[in-house]
Amino acid sequence: MLEKIQEVLNSLSDLKASNAQELEAIRIKYLSKKGIINDLMSEFRNVAADQKREVGMKINELKTAVQDKINGLKQSVSTQEADQSDLDLTRTPYPIRLGTRHPISLVRNEIIDIFSRLGFSIADGPEVEDDWHVFSSLNFAPDHPARDMQDTFFVEQQPDIVLRTHTSSVQSRVMETTEPPIRVICPGRVYRNEAISARAHCFFHQIEGLYIDKDVSFTDLKQVLLTFAREMFGADTKIRLRPSYFPFTEPSAEMDISCNICGGTGCGFCKHTGWVEILGCGMVDPNVLEANGIDSNVYKGYAFGLGVERITNLKYQVSDLRLFSENDVRFLDEFTAAH
Repeated sequence: MLEKIQEVLNSLSDLKASNAQELEAIRIKYLSKKGIINDLMSEFRNVAADQKREVGMKINELKTAVQDKINGLKQSVSTQEADQSDLDLTRTPYPIRLGTRHPISLVRNEIIDIFSRLGFSIADGPEVEDDWHVFSSLNFAPDHPARDMQDTFFVEQQPDIVLRTHTSSVQSRVMETTEPPIRVICPGRVYRNEAISARAHCFFHQIEGLYIDKDVSFTDLKQVLLTFAREMFGADTKIRLRPSYFPFTEPSAEMDISCNICGGTGCGFCKHTGWVEILGCGMVDPNVLEANGIDSNVYKGYAFGLGVERITNLKYQVSDLRLFSENDVRFLDEFTAAH
């Protein structure tokens, strides 16, 4: 009988269980009323009196070893089941590489930092907007082309709910709720119903600025934009302002910077003009001030707006706008050093 008990002890090392069902089968095999340990206890009655002490100790040793083995398998099965429950088959395989910020985020944060040092705070607003904040409060005529479904994504009509076409809607919300002086920048994603190409997309990112106070002049606007351009593109950067038209500013201008690739001498990127357009700006139209509850006889202001993708193109010389939203890892890896 001692040999039989030893054989059972030796067999314990080969026991394995990968789930709760297999573990329960092992327990029944050894510890149930019809199990191996119970059978040995039945045979123990027929053991000679002089061997009972030794055989009894061996059976107790076997029972303890079986219980320890089952407890060890139970812990192993529990760990496996926990690991399997947390298993996400869509995760990137190990080792996971350390990522970096997207180039749009890098440039956006740099622009925000520059204007923050100039005293501008950040304002945010909804991307799904009503007609009033996107168009009417900003002096857009009822028949303005921007209101057409060819140019704007309409969510619903009557009342008109649209995806904002510019972050000027945030400026309107700020003017409605804030007493001047106001000095804010409004970063965010905007949407326009345009054909997607290397130079245009149906969504992009803007940062618009607004400053309203007493005795604000176009000279103030020019100096702020010159400071921004030199902080962003280098101390030797020059700017020029060309007359333009926007419904919400008067007078209005487009701002160009001297080409940061050729230094203003002329190249293919700047179409051999030495200048590259980067933003629009102007003095806030009195109609906009009045529509948003600000007395235009007391206060004046300026506003500007720039596309983050446009600035990123200039800074990193990216030729295709679509690369920013395709999430090609090979493209994103190129900006690791810029982080």
